[in-house]
Amino acid sequence: MELRHTHRLFVTDKLAEGAALSATPDQTHYLFHVLRLKSGDIVRLFNGRDGEFSGNIANIGKNKVEIKVQKQTRPQQAGSDLWLCCAPIKKTHFDFLLEKATELGVSEIQSILTQHTQVREINANRAYSICREAAEQSDRLSVPAVGNPVSLADLIDVFPKDRALIVCAEWGEAVAIHDAFHSSELRKFSKAAIVTGPEGGFAAEELELLRKAPNAFFVRLGRRILRADTAAIAALTCWQAVLGDWASSGKNGGERRP
Repeated sequence: MELRHTHRLFVTDKLAEGAALSATPDQTHYLFHVLRLKSGDIVRLFNGRDGEFSGNIANIGKNKVEIKVQKQTRPQQAGSDLWLCCAPIKKTHFDFLLEKATELGVSEIQSILTQHTQVREINANRAYSICREAAEQSDRLSVPAVGNPVSLADLIDVFPKDRALIVCAEWGEAVAIHDAFHSSELRKFSKAAIVTGPEGGFAAEELELLRKAPNAFFVRLGRRILRADTAAIAALTCWQAVLGDWASSGKNGGERRP
C-alpha cells in the first residue's frame, strides 16, 4: 500500500523515530472497530510540531492500540497565516464551514458576535474535533485553533496591526475581491483575516466600526447574496488562489509535499 493512502492520526505526543505511544479511546475505537486494522498495519501521525511520521501498529485490541513511531515522512512546514473570523450560524452549516475552512488551510477560526447573530454559543471542543478530523483527511500538518466567541468590538480592539482585515460586505462601498487581492496595498500583507457576518448580515453601525479598523479592506463577492458559509468559503478560496499557498509564488508558505 502506498503511504499516501494510509490513514492519518493527529496526536499530542512528541513524535520521534522509535518512540511509542498509545491511541486515545476514540482513536482506538476508530482503528479497531471502524477500520479493523491489525498489528503490523501502518498509519501516519502528526502533531502540528514535529512533522509527519509513519507509525507501525505494534499491538491492537478493542480497548488499547499501541503504535511504534517509525521514520519521518514530512518535516513540519509553516502553513498559511490566515484567520477566519465569522459569526456562528446554524449547526449543520457551521459544521460544514469548519470542515471546509480547515481544508482551505486556515490557521485560526474565531467566532464573532454581532447584532444579527442568532447563534450565540459554540461547542469549542466539538468544533475542534471537526477541524482535527478535517486536518487528518486533508493531509494538513496542523489543526487550526478554535476560539470562543467574542464581540465584534472586542475583536477590533485587539486586532493585530500587521494583519489585513478583509471584510466581506454584501452592501455599501466595497471593491471586487479579485481587484482587492491584486492591489499593491493588500499584497504587502503576508497575514490576513477574512471576516464574514451572520445570516442577517452586518448592521450599518458595525460596518462603520469595521471601516475604522486598521488595515481594513472591504470586498464584494459578486452580484449575488451568498449564504454566510458560502461567502466565507468563497473568500478563503480567493485568498489561497491569489495570495496564499495555492499561488505558485505564494508568500504564506503552504503544506504541500516537497
